[in-house]
Amino acid sequence: MHHVRTEEDLLTVRHAVRAATLRAGFSIVDQTRVVTAASELARNAYIHGGGGTVIIDHLTLGGNAGLRLTVNDDGPGIGDVDAALTDGFTTGAGLGHGLGGARRLMNDFELHTSSGQGTTVIATRWAGR
Repeated sequence: MHHVRTEEDLLTVRHAVRAATLRAGFSIVDQTRVVTAASELARNAYIHGGGGTVIIDHLTLGGNAGLRLTVNDDGPGIGDVDAALTDGFTTGAGLGHGLGGARRLMNDFELHTSSGQGTTVIATRWAGR
């Protein structure tokens, strides 16, 4: 588990996810997809959730390697999930591609949020898919 409490922690998460994609045998394109998604999700937890955690799980299914990222925060939750997943939506200074972009970069994407209870995103990418 990686804690996300500082800007430096964001870099640590990127390095840990990159290393995990290498161990899983991901192509350079898939490595970039997963690292980009992880970076966006961790940054959201840091900025909007006041910090959080990132868990990286190695998966295998039918001989296929995969990585599952679970990103949690204890922030205020997301009031309008549909809007938050729409490109261009932002509550800050970003470009508004965070959640929607992360969803497109991964094969599976779940978002669980509740007002005042925080947000959890579970995103999975399979090698070669």
